[in-house]
Amino acid sequence: MGMHHRRLRISCWLVLWLGCAFGAAAQTPAGVGFAAITIHDPVSGGAMPGYVFYPSARASGATRIGPYLLHATRDARPLAGAKPLVVISHGHGGSDLGHHDLAVYLAGHGFVVETLEHPGDNYHDTGGTGTAQVLVGRPIQVKAAISRLLGDPRWAALIDPGRIGVAGFSAGGYTALLSVGAIPRFDRFVSYCQAHPGDIGSCGTPTFIAGLLHRSGQPSVRAYMDAMQKELGRWGTTADPRIKAAFAMAPLGLVFGPSGLAHVDRPVFLYYGQHDQVLSPRYNALHVAPLIRTLAGIKRVPAAGHYVFLSPCSPQLAKEAPELCVDPPGVDRVAVHRQVDADALAFFRKTLGAPAR
Repeated sequence: MGMHHRRLRISCWLVLWLGCAFGAAAQTPAGVGFAAITIHDPVSGGAMPGYVFYPSARASGATRIGPYLLHATRDARPLAGAKPLVVISHGHGGSDLGHHDLAVYLAGHGFVVETLEHPGDNYHDTGGTGTAQVLVGRPIQVKAAISRLLGDPRWAALIDPGRIGVAGFSAGGYTALLSVGAIPRFDRFVSYCQAHPGDIGSCGTPTFIAGLLHRSGQPSVRAYMDAMQKELGRWGTTADPRIKAAFAMAPLGLVFGPSGLAHVDRPVFLYYGQHDQVLSPRYNALHVAPLIRTLAGIKRVPAAGHYVFLSPCSPQLAKEAPELCVDPPGVDRVAVHRQVDADALAFFRKTLGAPAR
């Protein structure tokens, strides 16, 4: 169900909040501003925090927000004119600044970039793990984030509504696929987990599953998944026709079958780590790739694991969470981010028609 072992969740929390993107300054041009926003969540009825990054004529400074060092200037005056928009969806247990290096990089090359924090699946609240609130609600929240900007005169003047893309990592990659038309079959978890009972990251622990069943009142995992399948239309369609392209990094993909991916009709770029032990490429990225007829590209990070797409860690964090921070020999996470950022830029320039800066 996209659930990680408790220890992994704690470590992920540490990565997202303590891991600064060292080396990001070297790949980010001058001229990025950013501002905090609040987004209404149609799923929970509450609010979601987020940020908007955008091109600015003012040279970027260095701004710290908690443990994050952003190479952008808060509330800098934006460059006038409509620009393409990219929304970034974080992974399980992530945050609205978990991919700030990519946001700043794209903004520095002419994009408006919006981030959001998914309720019930973020660094301080993972209570929605394995529920429809998360597995169905995430793409609904991305839709709400887009509408938030297009409905605000301050931001609408900076955005071309015909040029919108989405990027996501892990559960965020799954979210990106739903946003461009993919339809999950949650009962695929049942057959997968029966065949791979040791995959805690995707299937959860027996204790966690027992808790889900108890709270839902369902007698079995299959009944639980069938009930969640009926929730797909609860908050409206998960696909958003405004989104023209999706960039998915190490996505959860095992819930998609051929018929579910047949609905994807917009360009998709996939990235994955060769030795990903959280979301095995064989059953996720490599499983979905041949089923997406609009696949624009797929790239492997040699020898890398799942968390290579997270920001590089400080030495202290590397000691505290080596399973997430220390990459295998030969994997340079800073260099990986440099390449991923460049590939995302090239993909969105091609699919959204963004001019070079």
